[in-house]
Amino acid sequence: HHSALLEDAHIEKLAQRLPARVQGYPWRLVYSTLEHGTSLKTLYRKTSSIDSPVLLVIKDMDNQVFKWTGENSYFINGDATSLQLGGGGGGFGLWLDADLYHGRSNPCDTFNNETISKKEDFIVQDVEVWTFE
Repeated sequence: HHSALLEDAHIEKLAQRLPARVQGYPWRLVYSTLEHGTSLKTLYRKTSSIDSPVLLVIKDMDNQVFKWTGENSYFINGDATSLQLGGGGGGFGLWLDADLYHGRSNPCDTFNNETISKKEDFIVQDVEVWTFE
């Protein structure tokens, strides 16, 4: 599968930052809003059997790189209503609703980030999840 969101240059840069245990493995698209629709339940179902790191790509994230500060381990949490990445300091680094339509970004301790979008609340255009096998 080809990414609708990542250009070759993005893939080359990201490949250098992947965990060592998956570097060099082929990328496999397991979920895409363009192919599978906008549903967090579908994202969970498509990724439930994966036992390797995944890469979550959201179109509005082009200008911000999250780097773990070591401050806490609040990487990811999710339920039927939303998906949250990062935390501490009163907000989530990234929050997505169950329809993968509304998003919110706040500064958080996990990534020591500013908001990743021009406004705190934003509309998600596309999401992809990649695995490496």
